[in-house]
Amino acid sequence: MTKTIVVTSGKGGVGKTTTSASFAVGLACRGFKTVVIDFDIGLRNLDLIMGCERRVVYDFVNVIRNEANLNQALIRDKHVKDLFILPASQTRDKDALTLEGVEKILNELSKTFDYIVCDSPAGIERGAQLAMYFADSAIVVTNPEVSSVRDSDRILGLLSSKTKRAEEGREPISEHLLLTRYSAKRVARGDMLSLSDVNEILAIPLLGIIPESQAVLRASNGGEPVIMDEMSDAGQAYADAVARFFR
Repeated sequence: MTKTIVVTSGKGGVGKTTTSASFAVGLACRGFKTVVIDFDIGLRNLDLIMGCERRVVYDFVNVIRNEANLNQALIRDKHVKDLFILPASQTRDKDALTLEGVEKILNELSKTFDYIVCDSPAGIERGAQLAMYFADSAIVVTNPEVSSVRDSDRILGLLSSKTKRAEEGREPISEHLLLTRYSAKRVARGDMLSLSDVNEILAIPLLGIIPESQAVLRASNGGEPVIMDEMSDAGQAYADAVARFFR
C-alpha cells in the first residue's frame, strides 16, 4: 500500500526541499519505488537540488489541467533507480492547485509507487495545506530557533485538524520531528534552543538531527541531494533519519 509523506514547516528556509530530496533518495535506495513532488508553485527549487532542472518539460500544473499526462511530466532520476521527480510550475500561481486535481494525481501515482514524498511550501497557505491534506506521515522540519519552532507548532495544529484523516476520524497522521542546522557550540553559547527545549515545545518523536554543515550548500549547488555525500556529516545524518523512519 502506497504511503504519502509530507515534508512541512511553518517557516521558510529551514531545509524542507533538502530534506524532501534526501529522504526520497534514501527511500529509493532501500528498494522502494518513490516519487517526490514539488508543491511550491511559482517558486520551484526541488528540480535544482535534484539536478534535473534542464529536463523539465511538463510540470505538476500541466498534469492537473490535462495539458500533459503524468508519464510526460515525471522525470526519472539519473543516479538512483526507481526515483522520480514531479516538478512544480514556475509560471503559475498557487491557485492552480486544486484539491480534486491533487487527489487525482496522488491516486494515479498510488498505482505504481510505494512512497510519495510531498515537498511543501512554507507557511499555512493553500499550497501547504494541499501538500499535507492526503498525507499518512509528516516530517516537520524546524531549526532550533524560537520563531521556527513556534511556526512548526502551528503546523502540528493543522496536521491534527485540517487533513483528510482528521476529517474522516481515522488514525492521525504519524508526526516526526527533524531538527536541521543544529550546532552544539551555538546551543552551548545560548544562541540556539537545545534539543530538550524543542522537544518540550513540540512534543513529537524525534526523527533526526541534521548538523549545520557546508556539505548541504555544496550539494545544493551541485544538484545532488546531500544524502548522496556519504562522507559528510549531514549526508550521514540524513541516512540515519531514513533508517530511523522504519523503526
